[in-house]
Formats: sequence, structure tokens, C-alpha cells
Amino acid sequence: MTDTPIPLRAARAPRDTNAAGLEPLAVLPVFVPLRGKRVVLAGSSGGAPWKVKVLAAAGARVDVYAPEPGEELRAVPAEVVDGHVTLHERAWTPDDLWGAAFCVGAMEDETDAVAFVAAARGAGAIVNAVDRPHLCDVKFGAIVNRSPLVVGISTEGAAPVFGQTVRARIEAMLPRGFARWVAAARDWRGRVTGRFHGFAERRVFWERFTDRAFAEPDRAPGEADLAELLGETEAAPKGGAVTLVGAGPGDAELLTLKALRSLRNADVILYDDLVAPEILDYARREARTMLVGKTGHGPSCRQDDINALMVQLARSGKQVVRLKSGDPLVFGRAGEEIEACRVAGVPVTVVPGVSAAQGAAASLGLSLTHRDAARRLQYVTGHDRRGALPDDLNWGALADPSVTTVVYMPKRTLRALLARAVAEGLAPSTPALLVFNATRPSQQAVRGTAANLADRVEAAGLDGPALLMVGTVFAEAAEVAREAPARVAI
Repeated sequence: MTDTPIPLRAARAPRDTNAAGLEPLAVLPVFVPLRGKRVVLAGSSGGAPWKVKVLAAAGARVDVYAPEPGEELRAVPAEVVDGHVTLHERAWTPDDLWGAAFCVGAMEDETDAVAFVAAARGAGAIVNAVDRPHLCDVKFGAIVNRSPLVVGISTEGAAPVFGQTVRARIEAMLPRGFARWVAAARDWRGRVTGRFHGFAERRVFWERFTDRAFAEPDRAPGEADLAELLGETEAAPKGGAVTLVGAGPGDAELLTLKALRSLRNADVILYDDLVAPEILDYARREARTMLVGKTGHGPSCRQDDINALMVQLARSGKQVVRLKSGDPLVFGRAGEEIEACRVAGVPVTVVPGVSAAQGAAASLGLSLTHRDAARRLQYVTGHDRRGALPDDLNWGALADPSVTTVVYMPKRTLRALLARAVAEGLAPSTPALLVFNATRPSQQAVRGTAANLADRVEAAGLDGPALLMVGTVFAEAAEVAREAPARVAI
């Protein structure tokens, strides 16, 4: 059997890519400092007492004008724990609004609200009209208070109950102790800036600070923490480094916590075509992103160019993330990149990721090593450096009925590989799957046997990164296909 000649892949150069802009915003979330400033609230509608409490909690001096305040509003001045509230039991006048930074109208009557808004704007204040979004300069949202950590939530009035539910979920996720850690960050910031003049060193400090806060959120940080963090930062390695990060097979939720931390710390991210675009959304906004695409049998950046670029960026002091689909150590050329960094004296670390084989099997609900069907799991590459079927595959191992075989990059050589495996002793009836776009919304799989899978794949006409899975453990895939026909094609 002879292989069809494989044309050489066209070369392309690494190129900068621009991060996608924000999706359209219904409103711009902003935070208004009110401590020590004068605020006016006029009226006594149902939402007035709570608005006064919120304004006072922000440290404002609140003047309330209400000719007939209810008992709840009367009680507010004695209940506030911050700021100051003065209740004036009379109607507001335009002169009352001068000097106010913020004005809130809590009127039942639309005409009164319109007049108040016009007068407040004339006095140079920003305005909110309770329950009248069409009259508002700014709007109140649901608040998660871990002050000085404050989270604001808005549904632009579309679904207040939904917004309150989101607030409750976020509150459950944020320990109350974070308030003490953020307060410490505020108090320490000047000392940290005075000790570390470079941005990179300060970022190391705050990264370690954040790790400690998340590890021990319920205790109050003290001077001993500050001293330890300053010492750890001074002792941290200086200069650039490279981190090889596994992005997983596609689903961004499969990223590890360590991968997320690496993305958020990166100055430059070199990524492949197969990395799902939404994964780059987890990088910090200032990071430079560069496509160094390597696609099977298509135009690809030369490995030597990628290696040289990584080393060059790291030597210039950058924290470089080399972001790879799946796991970098599984057919990801990690060895070549690690060696290039070590030869150049550049520090290099590896953050493993969920492999394509793991992701595909998990999303289909299939075990790779069912004890009744498999004694060994093996990963095989579907092509060699030339893009042809490798000459040195262990065909005896591929034909072993007690083995689960996963073949990476199999599309071009699928037919030849399966035919050769059958000729070398693999039972033609052995179950086989070709999984496209594993773990992504577009995932599909073609099921068949070693004898007929190539024909079925050709007939299905599917596209995308693919993974071949062969072994008796996949006999249960027929049941999966019946239960989830949208994800498994027969």
C-alpha cells in the first residue's frame, strides 16, 4: 500500500490579533463617590426609605424633603450607620437643590417628578427619579456589599427579580471576609508602591495578596501578612518567563484554575487556531495576543519561528503564555518549545489541560478504560512530519483487542490507517468513532467500525478538529447515539 503524496504546508508568520470589543452595554456601570457630599431626596414614595439608607451608607450628607413622611421614613435618621440624614418635613424648593451632588426624586405624581428633575439638572446635579427610568441620569441597581469591595448589578429595569437573584448568588460566592482584605489593600497600597517602583513587581505582590485572600478569606490580614508578602515579592524571580498552558479541547469551562491565573498574569499570549476564542476573554485586557497558528495540512507558522518569538519576548522581560489546545504535553510539540527555552536560559513551566481524548470521552459519556473491555489506553498520532501515515506505528499494539486507541490528527490518513490496522490483525467489527469539535457546541461524532468508519465519515461531510477513538469500550456508543442523536451521527 502506498501513501498519497502530501503537499508541503504553506508557511505563515505570527501576527498580532486584536481582542474582541465589549458586547453592547445597556448601561455604563459607574461608581459615584459620595462621602462627605450633599445629596437631596425629595418625596416619600415607597422606595424612599431604602434610597436614603443606601445614600447614607455611601457617606453622604442627605437632606430629605417630605411634607408628610411615613413612619418608616421618620425612623431612618436614627437607623443609618454612616453618613448623616436630616429630615425636613416640608416640600422641596429649587433653592434646596443648589450645592447637591446627587438628587433623588421619590414622588408619586409624574408632573412633580418632571419638575424636580428639571430643577435638579438646572442646579448641576445628577438625578434619579424612583421608578421612572425615562427621567433618570443614573439608576440604582442591586448591590453586593463587601465594602470597599462593591458589586453593582443592573438588568436595566427589565427583570428586577432576576437581578436580585443574581445578587444573592454573588453574595453566596463572596465571603464577607473579603471586606477586610480589600480594606487592607487600600491601606497598604501606598507602602507597596513605595517599595516596588516597577509595575511587574507590584503585580507579583498583588497576585500573591489575592491568592492569600482567597485561601483564607475569613480572617483579618495584619502587618505580618504585609511583611511576608513584601518578602516573597522581593525574592520572586525577576524578568520574563514562558508558561505553556493547556486550553483544553474547546469548552472554556474546562480551563483549570492555574490556567486562568496564567492567562490573567500574561503580558503576551501566543495561541493556536484550535484555541476557542472565548478562552482569550479570560486574559487581562492589556495582554497582547498573537496568533501563531498551526493547523493540520493548512498554512502554519514554522515551529522555529514560534520558538524564537517566545524566547525573544521572554528575554525582553515579558510573561509569555503559549496557549495550546488540549494538553500541551500530548502531541502539542511542548518538548521542542521547552527545550528552546532551556537552551536560551528562559524559565519555562507547564500548566496541563484537559486533553482532547478526555474531553471527547466525557462529553459522550464513554469510559476510555472500562475494566470489562480495556487493559490499556494508548495515544497515537495520525501523521508524521510530512503529514503522511507514520511508518513506525506499532501495528500489533493497534490490533490488540484489549486496548483503547485514541488517534490525534487522523483526518487525512483515516482510511489508510484503519485499513492497515485491519490488515495487521484489528478485527473489522471493532467499534470506532470520529469525534469532531470535541466539547464545543458544534461537537458531532460519526460512529462505525474499523471496516466502515472511513466511508461513513466521508458521507457525513463534517469539518473541524477531529479525534479517532477505536476499541471495544465504544460498543456502548450506539446507546449514546440513540439518546443524543444531535451529537452522534450514525
